[in-house]
Amino acid sequence: PCEPAMPLTDSEIDAFAPLEKSYKRADGRGLHIFVTPTGSKLWRMNYRFEGKQKTLSFGAWPIVTLEEAREKCIMAKRLLKQDIDPGGVRKSLRPGRKRRDPDSFNAIADEFLHKRKLDGLAETTLGKKAWLLDLARQDLGGMAITDIKPADVLAVLRAVEARGTYETAKRLRTTIGEVFRYAVATLRAETDPTPVLRGALISPKVRHMPAITEEDEFGRLVRAIWRYEGRGGTANALKLMALLFPRPGELRHARWSEIDFNKAVWIIPAERMKMRREHRKPLPSAALHILLDLRGTNGPEDYLLPAVTDPERPMSENTMNSALERLGFPGERMTPHGFRATASTLLNESGLWNPDAIEAELAHVDTRGVRSIYNRTRYWAERVEMMQWWAGQVLKHTNAR
Repeated sequence: PCEPAMPLTDSEIDAFAPLEKSYKRADGRGLHIFVTPTGSKLWRMNYRFEGKQKTLSFGAWPIVTLEEAREKCIMAKRLLKQDIDPGGVRKSLRPGRKRRDPDSFNAIADEFLHKRKLDGLAETTLGKKAWLLDLARQDLGGMAITDIKPADVLAVLRAVEARGTYETAKRLRTTIGEVFRYAVATLRAETDPTPVLRGALISPKVRHMPAITEEDEFGRLVRAIWRYEGRGGTANALKLMALLFPRPGELRHARWSEIDFNKAVWIIPAERMKMRREHRKPLPSAALHILLDLRGTNGPEDYLLPAVTDPERPMSENTMNSALERLGFPGERMTPHGFRATASTLLNESGLWNPDAIEAELAHVDTRGVRSIYNRTRYWAERVEMMQWWAGQVLKHTNAR
């Protein structure tokens, strides 16, 4: 059996000896090493999708290192959290996928995915697109791209809607449209049939992230956070979320090389930003004090908030959620992402700050092209002042009764 254990180490894996029967040793998150009677040590991950038990294979140790296997496991978990089967994604991205015709939907979809990969599209986003296209391949895959009519695409979308997954149907229409536009650009199609289907789909209800937007309740949350004595850097992570309101993933994956203590700036690289643009966040003095407390002897490429069990991995995405729940603020009431809505609401309600400066601080995208870059620069001085003011508003609650 796969025995509960602390995360594995390379020396432990090296010491696993073959037995008469195969056996497993767990690393966590469903990831385990499978030791065969011949001595092979294979990385596998167990997971459930749509009620079925499944297994992913990541290759053999030490060709696939412990760190690489963990990264693959984390990527698979991210896909599962979005109701995407990681096993299906891997099949759709596999080289040499069988194609009937170079002008078929399957062939052009594969080319499109390959191009987006070369464009540097984030692996998670690429996986979503591959998974979405898999929903269309059974009905459209073997058809010549020029033979596919709006009614054919609509039939695929209706099948997805029938499961109640309206948002998925909407995204699938967009992704199929991207494939057709690629076909048009490569002179294998004349039109994209998806725009005429926009009004034919059921509009999904918008679900907002739970967030506290009343100042009194926010004050109770802040007091609870500043009194919290959790493991590792959890308390400091929540404090930084309250003071800086970044996207949770931006903070969890932050490294010391991104922090400029002299200029009081956190420079978040483009590859970790939602819109793939570098973002600079001014650091108020309260945030700098927390970062200095965290600094210790960590190197520039170490995480600000490493996992408790492995300093080479970032803090788990569930750590802050669990801490908020222990503090009496469960997911239906507040989430780490909710700090952004809290800050946006209270900053706008104060009437002290230009709404464009608030949007620039939140790294929301201005669709007016050059103006977005202009505004990030133009409002920098106001953002520095605004973040210092916001930190004061947060800290005033820590002494309130």
